[in-house]
Amino acid sequence: MGRPRGFDEATVVRSAAELFSTRSYDGISMDDLVTHLGVHRNSLYKTFGSKRGLYQAALRWSLEHHVAPLVDRVAGAGDLAEALRVAVGEPAAEAGLNLLLMAAVERAPVDPEVADQLAPVLAAFDQAARAAAGRHAEHDGGGGGRGGGGEDGGEDGVALALTATILGLRLRARAGASGANIDQAGAALAHRLTHHV
Repeated sequence: MGRPRGFDEATVVRSAAELFSTRSYDGISMDDLVTHLGVHRNSLYKTFGSKRGLYQAALRWSLEHHVAPLVDRVAGAGDLAEALRVAVGEPAAEAGLNLLLMAAVERAPVDPEVADQLAPVLAAFDQAARAAAGRHAEHDGGGGGRGGGGEDGGEDGVALALTATILGLRLRARAGASGANIDQAGAALAHRLTHHV
């Protein structure tokens, strides 16, 4: 019988997700992981097989525990402005969106499994934004862009724009824009959506 594992796998995966959300995959060595996680290299290899295996587990965990709840809150928003306020003002989702962005930009183009993990999450984000866009159109009393048709691209176009805006604001925050500036940009856009869409 093997020796019992000396670490909690869920805690290690969560901590790895936090680390991978701050730096590029290639910028994190196994030594970095060992130091950050406080787990022996052999234990990591035995449990996850490789750095990539740990990354995959961390990404899955982050998408499930950080991003999916945010998508649910966006889907439940009363209108586009509320959806944007929820997404921009949700500090708990910051690490999840950071890792989502890093994975989309850095790993998905070269790792089909990462691309496969991200595709349904991005589609769910669009669907959540589409639901908020539909409620926004109902509140606005208009039907002009509903259902995805029309010259303006309808709800599908608005949903894609909202998802891109949320991810773009998170990207700006990663690039050094202050949280106050990001919140201000989100509030300004939410105000415009409420009063001009």
